[in-house]
Amino acid sequence: MTKALGNKELWLSALRADGAATRTAFEEAAAGPAGLSAAVPPCPDWQVRDLAFHLGRLYRWVRSHASRGTTDRPDTGERSADLPVEVPPDEALIEWWGGELSQLMAMLEALDPALPAWHWAPAPKLAGFWHRRMAHETAIHRWDAQVAVGQVEPIEARLAVDGVAEVLDSWLPAGRRKGPADLSGVVQLSATDTEHEWFVRLRGEGVALLDTNTWLDHDDHHTRVLARGTGSDLVLALYGRVPFDVLETSGDVSLLAALRTG
Repeated sequence: MTKALGNKELWLSALRADGAATRTAFEEAAAGPAGLSAAVPPCPDWQVRDLAFHLGRLYRWVRSHASRGTTDRPDTGERSADLPVEVPPDEALIEWWGGELSQLMAMLEALDPALPAWHWAPAPKLAGFWHRRMAHETAIHRWDAQVAVGQVEPIEARLAVDGVAEVLDSWLPAGRRKGPADLSGVVQLSATDTEHEWFVRLRGEGVALLDTNTWLDHDDHHTRVLARGTGSDLVLALYGRVPFDVLETSGDVSLLAALRTG
């Protein structure tokens, strides 16, 4: 598996920027004709108020356990009754969400990434996972919120390639795939704006991220599909926000669906 392509500074900077952009999108939606009932096309059956509530609840859940200093699973899950179950009224929802984000930011700013912390990925149980995860969660949902108001901006390039890496080193190995699990072959992903690339071997339910720095000359990789695009387009495609055909592809494009997550 690969290591993260970001660090605490990058993730917190991204969280601040995408948090501010998300708030702007929420406020634009609230001022529009549909208000917070506006649809969020990338998230079927969700309205903007659902998106804001989802993020606020998640921020509170992460804040409740990420700084405990233990790798023990928290007593409460993301759907725990200890979390809010009713969406605040529209006139208070954005401020409520903003308060949850501010408290999350304060916790993450003070949190040592090397502190032991539980998380769901097959990786060292360290708190830095949550700096990274909250940055990417917010970036993807910022994009969702902007789609709802028709003013979309790409994911920042450095964050985007780390987002691709997170999907490949955390989401897929944790079994959080939404694509088919019966395909075999090698997928090559290439970020045209940062020159990062990844090779992923699919063997049915198995997923292996290949370390190109340790390849031997006689290794036979049989790349079956190559997908090239900006880091933003790559990570958005992996999360199902844009179709894989926005990328430049060659080979057996059906394999790309096996990398879908989110």
